[in-house]
Amino acid sequence: MLVLLPPSEGKTSPLRGRPVDLDGLSHPGLSETRRGVLDALVEVCAGAEAPALLGVGPSLADEVRRNTRLRSAPSAPARRVYSGVLYAAAGLDDLSGTALRRAQRTVRTVSALWGLVAPQDRIPAYRLSMGTALPGVGPLARYWRGPLAEEMALPHVTANGPLVVDARSSDYLAAWRPAGTDWDHVAVRVLRDDGDRLTVVSHEAKFTRGLLVGHLLSRESSPPRTAEDLASAAAEVTGVVGVELSGPHGRRVLSLVTRPAER
Repeated sequence: MLVLLPPSEGKTSPLRGRPVDLDGLSHPGLSETRRGVLDALVEVCAGAEAPALLGVGPSLADEVRRNTRLRSAPSAPARRVYSGVLYAAAGLDDLSGTALRRAQRTVRTVSALWGLVAPQDRIPAYRLSMGTALPGVGPLARYWRGPLAEEMALPHVTANGPLVVDARSSDYLAAWRPAGTDWDHVAVRVLRDDGDRLTVVSHEAKFTRGLLVGHLLSRESSPPRTAEDLASAAAEVTGVVGVELSGPHGRRVLSLVTRPAER
């Protein structure tokens, strides 16, 4: 099993810790690509046009300025820096023992700045989305596509296969998609049962995807190895009232059905 997550927009900035070591992160084959993005981002964020290029408003000006200090800023494990809804629901920061070892082996965040990040990789907080185009680099999803394809084909990555549990959003899906049938790729979506119809949900979906990830990491059983195993495990998640697996091998969709919270 390999679990792919998007980074959270919400990040907790470490107060102390050594600066990021690009060569010390998981997947060191991505180091040169990381340096290219980091150099371009630091340069852009030193200019007045940075908020517009990053697609953020005035309220995030401090986070944009923080990007200029990424090389020297304190770092912490990614599972603590990423602190949005999905990560909180997954409880990644609370994992220990077997669950933490499982997470470090099987969970990867697909990042616009770092490419692939493991939960224990030490990173600073940053502001950058995969939908951004940086001067000298271009659209980040396209920039990462080749390096990520090469990295994901390496034996130490494919050893976690053949199942990919994909909780990414569309911008991050564009940076890497499995080729051929080497992976049984399963995209996770969340539907709400309103009584007379099923509707796709967005913000609440992050929470439910996080619950699924946390369950896969902490359950006593071995991680699922097939899409069918994944569907069975998903049916055990609290708050999930229905599960549907659809699509052919390599392009599957796992639909998790929830109900509106009682008021």
